[in-house]
Amino acid sequence: MKKILILIMLITLSSCSSAIRFTSENDMINNSGDSSSKKKENVNKSNVKVGYIFKGKASFYADKYDGRKTASGEVFKQSELTAAHKTLPFGTLCKVTNLKNNKSVIVKINDRGPFVKDRVIDLSYAAAKELDMIKDGIINVEVEVIE
Repeated sequence: MKKILILIMLITLSSCSSAIRFTSENDMINNSGDSSSKKKENVNKSNVKVGYIFKGKASFYADKYDGRKTASGEVFKQSELTAAHKTLPFGTLCKVTNLKNNKSVIVKINDRGPFVKDRVIDLSYAAAKELDMIKDGIINVEVEVIE
């Protein structure tokens, strides 16, 4: 009888062990948007590393979002250097480089998106202006996690 009780306790305790949990599939994977690679990479909070680099298309927010709350709870301001990414943790700092003119800007991730196929990051107007992408609207970028 004692052996059965111990066995039940061990089974119960082992089911309480910690496991990686995600709030959505987007927390588990990130498609880099690089059309030359179909590889999906794990970018949950536990393994986003400084130096992580990906390439793809960037766009910027419309004026209608100015003053609205972002997914992080912050109020979106077109005048700040911020961005939206599908999976990077809020507060992550990224260096975004316009591959056409080599201009760069550092942005803080404070929102989720973009929700348009083939785009990897959405930038604030201020960040887009720094990259000289306002006329183009959508550009090819390299994004590097710096903090």
